[in-house]
Amino acid sequence: MEIRQLEKSKKLGFLFFITYNGKEFATFDEMRDKNNINKKSVKGTFSGIMNDIGFFWANGLQQGARTDSNVSAIENILYASSNFTLDINELMSKFNNISGKNLQIKKIYKTFPNLVIPSLITAREYIYRPRLKYIIDPIDVIVKRCSELSGIYDVSDFTDNKGKLLKEHVRSVEISFKNNSLIFKGNSFMPHQVRIMSSYILSGNKNPYPAKYLTLNKLYLDENLKNMILKSIDMDNLDFDDMHYNKNIEKIEKTTDGSLYIFYVKRENKGAVIGKNGKNINVLKKKFGNIVIKEI
Repeated sequence: MEIRQLEKSKKLGFLFFITYNGKEFATFDEMRDKNNINKKSVKGTFSGIMNDIGFFWANGLQQGARTDSNVSAIENILYASSNFTLDINELMSKFNNISGKNLQIKKIYKTFPNLVIPSLITAREYIYRPRLKYIIDPIDVIVKRCSELSGIYDVSDFTDNKGKLLKEHVRSVEISFKNNSLIFKGNSFMPHQVRIMSSYILSGNKNPYPAKYLTLNKLYLDENLKNMILKSIDMDNLDFDDMHYNKNIEKIEKTTDGSLYIFYVKRENKGAVIGKNGKNINVLKKKFGNIVIKEI
């Protein structure tokens, strides 16, 4: 996003790192058709609570990964662009107090608005932890199959009919077996791919294993997304040449890579921070680099 566009926009992006018990949700996405509209979903539950506590967004709620019914997550991401300006830690506390243990926010990061989050996730890691009765074949056979199925290739033999209809069948996947669990790391997965692969690796069959033993463990962020995450700065530790800036600037955030600073000001103080013909802001830019002024 261009700096000028960010300055004009009243919105920022919000990354919600969530954890949930998949057994408590019928679906991940909200169901729109009338036959399924009352089914409990991860996104629907999240949206309802967020709206109740005063967090709203436009243009939809994106996810880092989509999980099937009964699949849990230690870490997934929901992303929204919003005008929200209040404290994100207080927002998280309110949400978690209402949502209960089956859906919790672990942390919230502010970032740029209007991002395409799925394209900024480089890999997704799933863990399949079955009961011992599902580990049928010898360990050496299981380890060998993990190695054979790791790589970049057409994985359409390990999906359902819906998956076979997709245009792109080539996926990158790394598979390992540790502590009676299978670990899958890949850029993306086809429908039921992990469950069917788990069945084949552990038993030699391709009937999908139960979803309840599958967990989304971790998402790997693209470096560009990491660099766009905003961090708060302790203004008391900043060396302002003219201390009047301190009283006119409410708070400061910067990107992780330090390439951009956001100065938050009250509307009535914005002119003083910018200065006549941009004199004051130019002084600040010489000190900090790229700066965006946002009203609060």
